[in-house]
Amino acid sequence: MTLDEAARQLKMAVHDAQVSFDLIGLGDLDRAQENAVTARAAIDATITALDRATEDMTLDEARDAGERAIMAAGKD
Repeated sequence: MTLDEAARQLKMAVHDAQVSFDLIGLGDLDRAQENAVTARAAIDATITALDRATEDMTLDEARDAGERAIMAAGKD
């Protein structure tokens, strides 16, 4: 998994967490829970990608890849 994927997963987690928050406000607890679970899964995938990057990349490689990942994620 690349830092591009980590950034994408993190954006998905933020979205799912916001949806869950909104659903709590609407009283739709079943759907809120579903979105909270998907947010957690996306966070877990992000952590896995970051753990792997920490093992495989130098600090300079991580900076370069991270900058590209953030720029790519911003285009979506």
